[in-house]
Amino acid sequence: MPRPRKCRKVCRLPDNDGFLPVNVTEGVEPVILNVDEYESLRLIDREGFSQEQCGEYMYIARATVQQIYTSARKKLADALVEGRPLQISGGDYRLCDGKESYCGCGGCHRHRRCQQSEGGTL
Repeated sequence: MPRPRKCRKVCRLPDNDGFLPVNVTEGVEPVILNVDEYESLRLIDREGFSQEQCGEYMYIARATVQQIYTSARKKLADALVEGRPLQISGGDYRLCDGKESYCGCGGCHRHRRCQQSEGGTL
């Protein structure tokens, strides 16, 4: 019996949940990038985390990060090379609850303050 999957911590959902090529053909199946795969790309490629740091942040093992990251890069390459739409959804993840003092984008506390100021309670 396999071990149950651990939920991966994600700071926030992406602002865009998909991307379309300029010359997309109707009826082409989109490439589905899971939210946890998106987060691994964001942390490693954009924020400059090592795979070990990414694993600590997402509360998963470095080997798991490597698997997620490899899968994400393959899917991204498929979408780019084949001109297919990219959809970001699903996966085994939990959103950061805003109570943590540190998060990969530096946004857990900042994000919570932004939400408070928009609501006029800051």
